[in-house]
Amino acid sequence: MISFLKPYRKAAVIALLLMLVELAVELWHPLLLAHVINEGILKEDVGAIWKWGGIMVLLSLLAFASGVINSFFAAQVSQGFGFDVRKRLYERMQAYSLTAFDRFSTSSLITRVTNDVNQLQNVIFMGLRIMMRAPLLMVGGFIMALMVNVKLALVLVVVTPLLLGFLLFMMNKGFSRFRRVQGQMDRTNGVLRENLMGMRLIKAFVRSRHENERFKSENSQLMERTASALRLIETTIPALLLVMNLSILIILWQGSFQTEANIGEVVAIVNYATRMTGAFSVFSMILSTLARAKASAGRVRQVLEADASAEEQKTGAQSFPMRGRLEFDQVSFTYPDQAAPALADIQLTVEPGQTVAVMGATGAGKSTLFQLIPRLYEPDAGIIRLDGKPLSDWSLESLRKQIGYVPQESLLFTGTVADNIRWGKEEATIDDIIEAAKHAQIHETISKLPLQYDTVVGQKGVNLSGGQKQRLSIARALVRKPRIILLDDSTSALDIQTEQRLLHALKPYDCTILMITQKVSAAQKADRIVLLDDGRVAAQGTHAELMRHSPLYRQIVHSQYGEEATGTDV
Repeated sequence: MISFLKPYRKAAVIALLLMLVELAVELWHPLLLAHVINEGILKEDVGAIWKWGGIMVLLSLLAFASGVINSFFAAQVSQGFGFDVRKRLYERMQAYSLTAFDRFSTSSLITRVTNDVNQLQNVIFMGLRIMMRAPLLMVGGFIMALMVNVKLALVLVVVTPLLLGFLLFMMNKGFSRFRRVQGQMDRTNGVLRENLMGMRLIKAFVRSRHENERFKSENSQLMERTASALRLIETTIPALLLVMNLSILIILWQGSFQTEANIGEVVAIVNYATRMTGAFSVFSMILSTLARAKASAGRVRQVLEADASAEEQKTGAQSFPMRGRLEFDQVSFTYPDQAAPALADIQLTVEPGQTVAVMGATGAGKSTLFQLIPRLYEPDAGIIRLDGKPLSDWSLESLRKQIGYVPQESLLFTGTVADNIRWGKEEATIDDIIEAAKHAQIHETISKLPLQYDTVVGQKGVNLSGGQKQRLSIARALVRKPRIILLDDSTSALDIQTEQRLLHALKPYDCTILMITQKVSAAQKADRIVLLDDGRVAAQGTHAELMRHSPLYRQIVHSQYGEEATGTDV
């Protein structure tokens, strides 16, 4: 974490110097007060009172100015630090492969980027503003008290090291408790996120009471763990204050018996002891902040210091013009923490310009096959070649920019309809956007919207139907004029007529098209159909060929068209 402070070291040094000015003034005040008492009040010398009092006022104004400027620089450092850490975290997550990304829950990553970074910002600000000042005030007050009168300050020599040792012990216990608090916050945020995303489903199934109880349970555990950590901290400080106040009483009692100690010295030492007591009371806030920050720093480091293997393997550095020939050579893939492979020994060739339909039951490996093509995942065995070159030879940017990927779940972003289509190609003109929308069969729908292409899409496209969101996602892929189009069951919400018009509109595109579909009506329009079963290629060929040779395909056709369709072309 300290490395993120390097760009702000000048501002941090200035803030620390100004904090030291405040500290020096605070340490000198008791001595000046002793002069006011001994030389002014006891001797009834008004001039001495004005002299030393005036110095105290001037030093106070200096400390005030230093504090104001210190706060400015401390805020600059802490906010800059937070900005840089959040930026690095986001860049790191963007660089992760999906395998690495799956290691962290979404709610945990959100908490780490927001709450954990905020905890670190707070400790940076407090460190430059008051956190360093408290221990220095204790040490400085201790030394100054010894300089004033060793005998009176002897009680501080005994008490201070014991209290510091007790503080360190309690801090270590606090670290572990706040680490558990942060983990529980992840789980609470996870439940909250699920509920917000599934609010319509919760209402439709009348599950609000169940979800309220589930959130109440997680929230209750968060409250209990936070209260436990805070109780530990809050019970520490009263014990410290009790001991320090007893020390002050002992100093006053000793001062009444020491004839060589004057009133000014007694007042000065009591003043230093009081300041040390105040510093101990600040440790309540410091302990809590440090404990939270240590737990947060560990969680942030987990994201920043993940294995190099967690990053996308950007082995390729070359850009090639893409024709669109794909070859899977004995490709296998298994998801982390899964025993059974998602794909096993896939042998498949797709020629440039072909339209290939991929069919199979849920869990057959269809989406996994698609995600290997843009290298969202890396195969465990075998080689995927594109235009005769292994995918690892291609630069990721060049590879992905020439692929139009439409995921199974349509995801729209905040912005207008045009913004969502342009998201596929930043430099796309409005003519490019309209052309893509027409081919995706969504232009007429957009034209009926209040502001047409300038209509703002609601959160996650809530003001659009499932079919409209799918077609917008397809337009987003088409606008980039890709060489390979991957349609991952992205026409499931379309009626047959709209789907047929869409497939017809894709034919003029000079590209290879792979589409996952459950509809025989769509599959039979493809040049070839690939049938996956339990992660393996069960059969492949045209609709007519599969009808003759694949019992599994005939079973699919029968389930959609009935018994009479199994003996003839549909």
